Amino acid sequence: MCCTGKCARLVGLILLPSAFVCMIANLLLFFPDGQSLENEQISLQVWLMGGLIGGGFFMLCPSCSAIRAGGKGCCGAGCCGNRCRMLNSVFSSAFGLVGAIYCTSVASAGLAIGPKCRVASGNWEYPFEDLGTGNGSYLTNQTLWQECLYPKDAVLWHVVLFSILLSMGVLQLVLCGIQVINGCLGCICGDCRDKKEDESGL
Repeated sequence: MCCTGKCARLVGLILLPSAFVCMIANLLLFFPDGQSLENEQISLQVWLMGGLIGGGFFMLCPSCSAIRAGGKGCCGAGCCGNRCRMLNSVFSSAFGLVGAIYCTSVASAGLAIGPKCRVASGNWEYPFEDLGTGNGSYLTNQTLWQECLYPKDAVLWHVVLFSILLSMGVLQLVLCGIQVINGCLGCICGDCRDKKEDESGL
């Protein structure tokens, strides 16, 4: 039988670095191809900060709460020892679900619309916004990337970083969902670890 305390700790230890990955990826999106641009030259999806807010700051609370839930509980040791922190992790993970959904939604929109860049006319536009998905999408036809003249590798930068945000958001969504269920089980049934295991951590 999988221990609810160990599961909570594992979830938290995965969520925490994923939050920092999301924040770093979102910050890098403000500097496509390493270039510093004017505010109006940065795409709307970057300004929505799905990685910084949703996958980042929103995920710090559930990750730390899950890690604490995997430790010795405030209500004593043994089977009933961790119910208080498990209950707290349930609410924190539900909060994390909101952040993960926001992160995946913004990242999906960012990939679907594409980057904002300077085109041949000299204007800053979303050249792939109306292409839709499927075979005609810029994601499957890299020859279309030439429409973005500046920054030079803006499309690659955009695709890679938003793909990271999307994958991290999906991972966080799954982990927070697992911790909601795991936390409920831990709150009702208690932690399966005995006293010796509880005092020694994992």
